[in-house]
Amino acid sequence: MFERHQGGDEAILVCLDFGEPDYRDGIDEFVELVKSAGVKPLQIIEGKRQRPDPAYFAGSGKADEIAQAVAEHQAQLVIFNHQLSPAQERNLEKKAQCRVLDRTTLILDIFAQRARTAEGKLQVELAQLAHIQTRLIRGWTHLERQKGGVGLRGPGESQLETDRRLIGIRVKRLKDQLVVVQKQRATQRKARDRNGQFTVSIVGYTNAGKSTLFNALTKAKIYVADQLFATLDTTSRKLFLDAEHSIVLSDTVGFIRQLPHTLVAAFRATLEETINADLLLHVVDINHPMRDLQIAEVNKVLTEIGAEHIPQLMVFNKIDQKSLPAEMLRDEYDKIQTVKLSAIHGDGLDLLRAALIEAMSQSQKEE
Repeated sequence: MFERHQGGDEAILVCLDFGEPDYRDGIDEFVELVKSAGVKPLQIIEGKRQRPDPAYFAGSGKADEIAQAVAEHQAQLVIFNHQLSPAQERNLEKKAQCRVLDRTTLILDIFAQRARTAEGKLQVELAQLAHIQTRLIRGWTHLERQKGGVGLRGPGESQLETDRRLIGIRVKRLKDQLVVVQKQRATQRKARDRNGQFTVSIVGYTNAGKSTLFNALTKAKIYVADQLFATLDTTSRKLFLDAEHSIVLSDTVGFIRQLPHTLVAAFRATLEETINADLLLHVVDINHPMRDLQIAEVNKVLTEIGAEHIPQLMVFNKIDQKSLPAEMLRDEYDKIQTVKLSAIHGDGLDLLRAALIEAMSQSQKEE
């Protein structure tokens, strides 16, 4: 269960059952998240609770068990598959004598590792600062170096107030930089709109095969890996479907359940390609045991970013893993609803191209 680790921290994982129906599947996803961050899971500590404990989230007895596991394994880290309050995080760190992270911090860390473009990096840092502003537990050593201790600390100002002010300055600078980047993106989009270009965004749960599909269609070389959040930055390419039809196709960040709200807000600009698309290709791993839940989670985030009104074409990917046939399914109105394909082997890509041409024609008739 814990293979595919390539160095880095070693951690004790904590997953508590509060009665959710998908609790067991959620543990597997959490382990994948941890490994995607480059962390080696040493042990999973589980428990059942009615509600979180105010002091330790997991309760004092479970906190003792976590501290014991840390000592036994000499772990550097404890990671909770839950959101912790700043006080709970501090109390657990004192008890376990090591760093304690919650699910939100873990996802932010993965995003920080994966961001490639200038906009992606700005969005991630903004989300991290929004999260850390509520904590300020261990002190900001890089901000300490930045301020140099001369002329910036006000009379009688505490270290905490200084850190908060410096973070506020940095947040404002990041937001100003983002405005510039977003204006450039908006200018590019207006140019496309003037050309009457049909735009399609690929969306879906993380690791569903979106980037593999994007690469297969456009012959691009977007980074692909069997890990969560391999792609963070939106990439757009012109795609010729046949001699007469072309679209602009965009690949976007993968969605996940319990996505931190700071990330939904911060990545809204990155997902603007999705909000402004004419059609969404909703890519789904056809073999995943949590398939229906994943579809629901993606639709939930699409609603949060204001993209729920955009027509969707479902793409059931990875048919090769179960030797299923490539096919196109229509609804009762003879409208294409689903395409089943294998992005990695190319089976069914011709059906998807045909479906996209039909969607374009339908859209032009409705205008």
